Amino acid sequence: MPGNLPDDPRSMSFQSSDLSGSSSVDDPPNETIRRLRSSDSSGASISMNDLRFLKKLGNGDIGSVYLAELKVEGKGWVVAAKVMDKKELEGRNKDGRAKTEKEILQLLDHPFLPRLYGCVENDMFSCLLTEFCPGGDLHVLRQLQPAKRFLEPAVRFYAAELVAALEYIHMLGIVYRDLKPENVLIGSDGHIMLTDFDLCLKCELGVAYTPAHIITDQNPLITLRTRSSMSCMPSVSCFNSKRARKKRARPRAPELEFVAEPIDLRSMSFVGTHEYLAPEIVSGDGHGSTVDWWTLGILIYELLYGFTPFKGTEHDLTLTNIVARALEFPKEPFVSTSLKELIAGLLAKDPAKRLGSTMGATAMKRHPFFSSVNWALLRCATPPHVPPPFSATISPSDDVLDDNDDDDHPVDYY
Repeated sequence: MPGNLPDDPRSMSFQSSDLSGSSSVDDPPNETIRRLRSSDSSGASISMNDLRFLKKLGNGDIGSVYLAELKVEGKGWVVAAKVMDKKELEGRNKDGRAKTEKEILQLLDHPFLPRLYGCVENDMFSCLLTEFCPGGDLHVLRQLQPAKRFLEPAVRFYAAELVAALEYIHMLGIVYRDLKPENVLIGSDGHIMLTDFDLCLKCELGVAYTPAHIITDQNPLITLRTRSSMSCMPSVSCFNSKRARKKRARPRAPELEFVAEPIDLRSMSFVGTHEYLAPEIVSGDGHGSTVDWWTLGILIYELLYGFTPFKGTEHDLTLTNIVARALEFPKEPFVSTSLKELIAGLLAKDPAKRLGSTMGATAMKRHPFFSSVNWALLRCATPPHVPPPFSATISPSDDVLDDNDDDDHPVDYY
């Protein structure tokens, strides 16, 4: 019967035909979400028995993600369910990572970041419910492109949305640390959804922060005082008296841009995916939010060329290349000068010289490669790819497309 689940969802056989025809991929109504969130504390409103696990979507280090159907009072909604084994997490000393991910998801309110509907659990498992993205991820989508690489307009679209997502995360006092195509999902409308927050570095009270900045053409960097050194969020007062505003109106003041990112938040942890690790992580020198701009550079490079720039035949060689080998650009395909300059700026090995090290996302928004981007209307931009309407009878294959990065033909570099 629907809703009657085994204690361990991982033991189920999954068939997409199990999905009710009336189920929707839209967000559940606010009342259902409210009941889900009340379950976090009371455990009485909505439980694991209200979920039907239909298909495994992927595996992570702390849990597995399933396509699931949430059934409440005869109505159904399609959700993504991240299922974590409580005992296993505790035994591997990774329950803290699960706690961090849940705390971060509860903070997020951004069009390119997931909405947490709620958390349900039983004695064995904890399950995070978020919106389902039927378009797969950027890794799979790249495999479907001619020559397994994106054209520049598509790269600009996805990179711009990632810049906006990372800017928001940084302003919350969070360093993402695990940017890669597999963690960038494609929603039903073709826009991105950045997922998987268990490796994030989250600011705690008492951590020193770089104050907010005002950026102008005349004054590249003006530091503002923050109201409290104990706050993770830099506070900027944009409101002055009417008299002060009138005085500034003659002559016209330069346009101001605000930068509020945790660029001084530091960690000595060795975390991330080998090909995407920043040099300061490999060297053990400690790292801050600039590692996210490094990984953005690696991701852009991979979307363009179909492989990452420092990959070696073994993990150790990859790490050596990251620290010591100079960045090279293949001769094919043709890539604009502005995009090469963006990648080179993001992949500066010295984090202090890296694009975004002082101005954060503002440095990206000002870069010539993004000159055609309307940052205020990103959500209204036309995506390069919109997935077909989700159907219970047409579900993504479990088989991963061939991803042989070691092509037989040599790569020519400049």
